[in-house]
Amino acid sequence: MRHARSSTILANIPLTTCVLSHAVQTAHLTVEPPPVSQSRVPLWQIVVLLGVLAWLYAPVLTHLVGQWSHDPNYSHGFFVPAFSFFVIWSERDRLRKLPLEASWSGLLVLAFALIVLTAGVLGAELFLSRFSFLLAIAGLVVLIYGWNHFRAVFFPWAFLLFMIPIPAIVFNQITFPLQLLASRAAAHTLPWLGVPVLREGNIIQLPAMALEVAEACSGIRSLMSLTTLAIIYGYLLETRTPIRVLLALASVPIAVIANSLRIIGTGLLVQYWDPDKAQGFFHTFSGWLIFVVSLVLLFLLHRALQVFWNKGGARA
Repeated sequence: MRHARSSTILANIPLTTCVLSHAVQTAHLTVEPPPVSQSRVPLWQIVVLLGVLAWLYAPVLTHLVGQWSHDPNYSHGFFVPAFSFFVIWSERDRLRKLPLEASWSGLLVLAFALIVLTAGVLGAELFLSRFSFLLAIAGLVVLIYGWNHFRAVFFPWAFLLFMIPIPAIVFNQITFPLQLLASRAAAHTLPWLGVPVLREGNIIQLPAMALEVAEACSGIRSLMSLTTLAIIYGYLLETRTPIRVLLALASVPIAVIANSLRIIGTGLLVQYWDPDKAQGFFHTFSGWLIFVVSLVLLFLLHRALQVFWNKGGARA
């Protein structure tokens, strides 16, 4: 009797084991993994930090916006932060999926930004104090969201550099060679069109009058504006990074060529029409016209690069 009862118990053991094993596996499959912990900086600390930074950078940003308003060379500065915000907004879904990995190393970036700000204020160097604002933005992103988020927004962050006017010493080093280049190009081209020319530096002596390629006519304004627009154009209308880079680089020679055409056109007006007509309204209008020509050349270059790229891909 005991033997029969023992056999029955032993016979039920495998069945019971299988049932328990199946139950354990089912429970293992249905239990969700614990959520990944995401480190966050306390909200009150972020608010205090933003308040301090706003107080420190308010004079810097006020002066920067004022320069955008009064200096025609940097009037494109209004479009730069607007485009950066647009890029971040268009990438909001991808950014939302990134994990929050707040890093205290952002405090080091913020500390370095404050050091640069102090050096800029004490040294009366506007570029340093304005550039420190970009460093402060980078530090905040790293501190609140992490390095992965900063890498994701690096392009719109770096694009903000175009809203900062370049230092005066660098500006002068760029402007004067552009003046000489434009006057030299006009002096070589106008004789082919029947206009005798004598060039002395950036001054072009014509039979009717002397043309001075001044700083405003150097092309630096169209150069910076066209480079900014070329980057925006490439981002919006092109998906291939090599073509975007080529468009941005090509904006420099396009701006130089367009400005040289403006000087040549002014020389033709002086010689064949009226020296007074070449100044005033027509001089201002020619600046806008040449900028439109630059945009057309940029568009044609883009079309040519697309055709060349597609043919190269088809051959491969």
